[in-house]
Amino acid sequence: MSHREFAGTGAELAEAVPADQAAFTRLTERHRRELHVHCYRMLASFDDAEDAVQEALLRAWRARESFDGGVLFRAWLYRIATRVCLDVIRRRTTRARATASLADVPWLQPYPDRLLDEVAPRAGEPEAAAVDRETIELAFLAAAQLLPARQRAAFLVRDVLGWSAQETAGLLETSVAAANSALQRARATMRNHLGEVRSEWSTPALTVEDKQVLARFIEAHEHGDATAILEIAARDIRVTMPPYPYLFEGIEAMESLLERACGPHREGDWRLLPTAANRLPAAASYLRRMDDVRFRAFKVDVLQLRGGRIAQITTFGPELLAHFGLPDVL
Repeated sequence: MSHREFAGTGAELAEAVPADQAAFTRLTERHRRELHVHCYRMLASFDDAEDAVQEALLRAWRARESFDGGVLFRAWLYRIATRVCLDVIRRRTTRARATASLADVPWLQPYPDRLLDEVAPRAGEPEAAAVDRETIELAFLAAAQLLPARQRAAFLVRDVLGWSAQETAGLLETSVAAANSALQRARATMRNHLGEVRSEWSTPALTVEDKQVLARFIEAHEHGDATAILEIAARDIRVTMPPYPYLFEGIEAMESLLERACGPHREGDWRLLPTAANRLPAAASYLRRMDDVRFRAFKVDVLQLRGGRIAQITTFGPELLAHFGLPDVL
């Protein structure tokens, strides 16, 4: 993250924080989305990130007189937001102990690409890492949830936002040596759980092939064609459904799910809309039950592709559809 957002003396920087609440809100709003993405990466929950940003901006307003220009305004907000997230993590009654699958992170939620695009800078700008696929993909987020709070913060501000060791130590209110130690332990954990899979996330946007597979997935569902869906599924496909602990592994398990969705005893008919989440292809599904005349929001499937086939489907509820810019009813 570039801290060079204001130029001038410390006094001029201090004057950038207005005492008027309306003016202060206008100033902070320009950073809201990127702060939300950061909190989402810390917490892996869209809703929890929203709450954290609200709390961070409230704390910033209350502490505005403490901003003396010694750190730049964006960095100051990131410090506050990160500390709010640390508090949230400490208050959580559970922490991920393993990530054998995304079912191990029940609070995981998707992040709509249309909102990521709000903070995506031009190529080559320092803030580009904030929305890189490599650092927003679901498996990355799940692995980060294994890290203790301070290690997670150290890893994300150093390796994603590009803070220095000294800045990280200041954030964590510890020594540079302790901050570096936390970072090294975090890096080791992430390597152990992600391995080489991160090399598959280098594509910054959906490819033509991604969109073609998604189109086939949508068409097959709308026609109730389970065979066509299986044709684009990997043999070792995985299906998870946070917050539920369900894990379906392999093509045979997929067949049983499709029997319920597409078979003669299915609940109704489907309409699917293409979308994208976490820099992955996704589809919003609407179900028209046999006793209904409208298609109603049912779920969002996020697809992880490998070699032109679907390697993983993460199914979420429809609660965040409005953030995807999609309706509740068709």
